Amino acid sequence: MNKNEKFVITINREVGSGGRTVGSILAEKLGVKYCDKAVIEGLTQKFGLSPERIEEIKAQKKSWWNEINNYYQTLVSSANKPMDAEVVIDSEKMFETEKHILQELAVQESCVIAGRSGFMVFRQWPNHLNIFIQASMDHRIKRIMSRRNVTLEKAREIIEKVDTTREAYIKKYEDTTRYDTRNYDLVISMDDLSEEDAAELIIDYINRTNK
Repeated sequence: MNKNEKFVITINREVGSGGRTVGSILAEKLGVKYCDKAVIEGLTQKFGLSPERIEEIKAQKKSWWNEINNYYQTLVSSANKPMDAEVVIDSEKMFETEKHILQELAVQESCVIAGRSGFMVFRQWPNHLNIFIQASMDHRIKRIMSRRNVTLEKAREIIEKVDTTREAYIKKYEDTTRYDTRNYDLVISMDDLSEEDAAELIIDYINRTNK
């Protein structure tokens, strides 16, 4: 990846690994946008977007990106990100809509994207870096117990449910698994790293491989 040109970094992660925080820290250090589930779903709901609607807005209004960008700033600065949906989109339409939004974000400027199957969406992108962040089950359980104030049994239940859901989501659209390391340029285990350490490790990797 060439950091001197427009780029996109995708972070796929195991729940409880700290990957979302790593992505946020990384984006801040690089001075680029950070997008996760809350941001993308918020954009979709706020503007009543579908892939077709995105193209219509682009064709009709030159200021369409400014409106989305302004709303993005509101989302990321808000502590209460969930909002009422203005449109109901089925799962197939939602996937295509999120794909379009992510690609439009990447066309406009460099960004770090956490989740949303980014490694699939940007597999053929000209200047990208795909990262997978993982951790041992013990590490993940302890983190979820601490952050969500739940029992060990509940933390394990959360992990198993999210793992199953995310894997099913990937397999619905691609003949692959998110655990296949061939999908990524860099795989990081968080057991002995802080989120800050992981972000610095990624930046070091970028600097060492910068083309």
